[in-house]
Amino acid sequence: MEKAEMFWSASQDELKQGYIEDERQYTCLLCGHAVQKGIVYPEEGVLYEAKRYIRIHIEREHRSVFEYLMDLDKKLTGLTEHQNRLLRLFYQGKSDAEVQKEMGIGSASTIRNHRFVLKEKERQAKLFLAMMELLKERDEHAPAFVPLHQKARMVDDRYNVTEDEKAVVLKKFFPHGSEDALKSFPPKEKQRLLILQEITKRFENERKYDEKEINQILETVYHDHVLLRRYLIEYGFLDRTSDGSQYWLKK
Repeated sequence: MEKAEMFWSASQDELKQGYIEDERQYTCLLCGHAVQKGIVYPEEGVLYEAKRYIRIHIEREHRSVFEYLMDLDKKLTGLTEHQNRLLRLFYQGKSDAEVQKEMGIGSASTIRNHRFVLKEKERQAKLFLAMMELLKERDEHAPAFVPLHQKARMVDDRYNVTEDEKAVVLKKFFPHGSEDALKSFPPKEKQRLLILQEITKRFENERKYDEKEINQILETVYHDHVLLRRYLIEYGFLDRTSDGSQYWLKK
């Protein structure tokens, strides 16, 4: 299962804890890092069993599940920038008076009103989730959409793509299979998204690449490796240091 699919298919409890469990391992929902069961992991001179270690991994690499989710695109979270900032301050344990002072808005009663609005949003979300779960049991015609990668940028209609449409696009631009070279770079945004998503499978999670390594990998895909590199960053699949000395799959 791909990381994006794993993330979006996780239950509410799994999403809150930041990892999923199967008979062999614990897998981080935020980056795909896997911790094998039955192995003891050292961390700063202390030995941890797998379940505790996956939690340490989340704290070390992502700070917390809350902060990771808050950093997602606002079209994924449904939060305005104002609501995002409020939630971050509430999470830090600040009082209404402290939040009001830090944000410089209204009064403490204004902040309480914001809390009420957020609570109403929570109630609506619960009902909507229940309705969607009930709908899944009855809707036989719902298409299987390609899952969004969590760090997607500019989330819009270009992500409105089904798995069947994806198969057609991959066959067209990778006629000899997606592990072979790209026939041409797609002219349409939706097609580019799918091709770039497929190219990311050539990179390893949690590995840092220098520019030469990135170019070597992309040159096996398409003659214009600079074009591919630019779009992989633009679409939020790859990240890099400010000087371009290191690249990695965006978590």
